[in-house]
Amino acid sequence: MPVLVCAAPEFDPASAPEEPVELFIQWLLDAIERGVTEPHAMTLSTVSSSSGGPRPSARVLILKDVDADGWHFAVSSASLKGAELARNSAVALTFYWPCLGRQIRIDGLAVPDPASVTTADFLARSEDARAMVLTGRQSQPYTDPTEIDEALAKAHTDLHHSPTLVPDEWVSYGVRADTVEFWQADPARRHRRLRYELHDSSWSTTQLWP
Repeated sequence: MPVLVCAAPEFDPASAPEEPVELFIQWLLDAIERGVTEPHAMTLSTVSSSSGGPRPSARVLILKDVDADGWHFAVSSASLKGAELARNSAVALTFYWPCLGRQIRIDGLAVPDPASVTTADFLARSEDARAMVLTGRQSQPYTDPTEIDEALAKAHTDLHHSPTLVPDEWVSYGVRADTVEFWQADPARRHRRLRYELHDSSWSTTQLWP
């Protein structure tokens, strides 16, 4: 099957900004302007714990914000990913926009945001999304769909009586990155890769072989 069939935008690593957040925002806004579907969808990779030792665990989430404090997302601490984050804060984020031939990889630590950020994140979500969180059952097995129906009915009732309700297990995180790599595809395989690395409080950049 064909790959790298994309309309790659121009990217000159030599003219990249000093900090990766600025370049990330440029690329994200460009993806939005070019009509990329759900450009804020990202793969969150955590470290799971099993009898065989630590192993990667990945799923797709939505980026909620990005600022000087990092890349922000929120999860339920009662979920599998929430438990993994509580045990090990090391994470990786991956954004991939195939129609633009662009990929961004972010490595760092997930740090809980202030309670005000967590509250604002939860209340900004749709009622259906909040109700599902309030069931407190994410990733748990079930045998009868009516279990979900009943739990959601109760959650919607709770929200009706307490519209500003925020569950204790809801946590917003900000990923404090120490490495960020921007990858621009080239059909001739001469991909352009720019890696940012954090040293103390300043960033350095390195161009990498394809």
